[in-house]
Amino acid sequence: MKIVGVVGCGAMGSGMVKNLLKHQYRVVTYDPDLEKQTQMKELGAQPVSHFTEMGEHLDYLLLSLPASELIKETIIGREGILPRLKKGAAILDMSTTDVHVTKELFETCKEAGVNFFDCPVSNGPQGAQEGTLTIMTGGDSDRFEEILPILQAIGKEIHYVGSSGSGQVVKLCNNMVVAGITLLMSEALHIAGKVGVDPQKMMKIMQKSSAENKVMYVFGPNIIEQSHEKVVFMLNHMQKDVDLFFRLTKSERAGTLLSPLIRSIFAEAQKKGWGHLDMTAVSCILRDLDDQEE
Repeated sequence: MKIVGVVGCGAMGSGMVKNLLKHQYRVVTYDPDLEKQTQMKELGAQPVSHFTEMGEHLDYLLLSLPASELIKETIIGREGILPRLKKGAAILDMSTTDVHVTKELFETCKEAGVNFFDCPVSNGPQGAQEGTLTIMTGGDSDRFEEILPILQAIGKEIHYVGSSGSGQVVKLCNNMVVAGITLLMSEALHIAGKVGVDPQKMMKIMQKSSAENKVMYVFGPNIIEQSHEKVVFMLNHMQKDVDLFFRLTKSERAGTLLSPLIRSIFAEAQKKGWGHLDMTAVSCILRDLDDQEE
């Protein structure tokens, strides 16, 4: 039986654990939140008090963490797990992280005889729970087949993109588009409401017109109902992702038009204290602008 370690058992990681267990993997987990560790034990996983205890027995290590710094610390920090992993083991970073950090970790792991893949995911906590994640993977193509069964246990759409960092590039581009659509859709519905058109009716018509998009179905209800406390994807997380996209464009000296503006609007929403809410809370800036006009 293959042994899989999972570090980070929040909304995404917990769903991955559940589906790995369902597919008969032995799963060892670590999360600093003891309540989450208890939940993982109830699912059938084996929690440990620190991720370094997973060590040499692991065949695969999945990371689902909120920041590049945490990924780096977990792998090559002062108490990093890399020296404790056996040759041929694979690290799968399921987080959305910095492209350059990803490439650095790939090279460091390769020197240690460990395979590193960036495997960011889409479709949120529901997709994690249902095992229907979309997974975009970057790394060594010769080793991809070895991790495919693990990815198929937790996801539905599995795509090998290319060399290390490619998966993160796709995810960051995807989330920038989601952020931009959310802002434009919020503005369109806001203006419709201001001039007397029911935003709910407008949404239904848009769903049958050329403006139809998936973001509308996932985030539209929170925009119309202003129910931003119902978190589908936290604003803090989206702000992190658009910032990572922006940093990537700067490092590559790539021309941009809209992404700097989108980044600044999400940053402003975060400054207003809305970071813990759903990312659709960014639409509340339109309400504030209305107040300034009065």
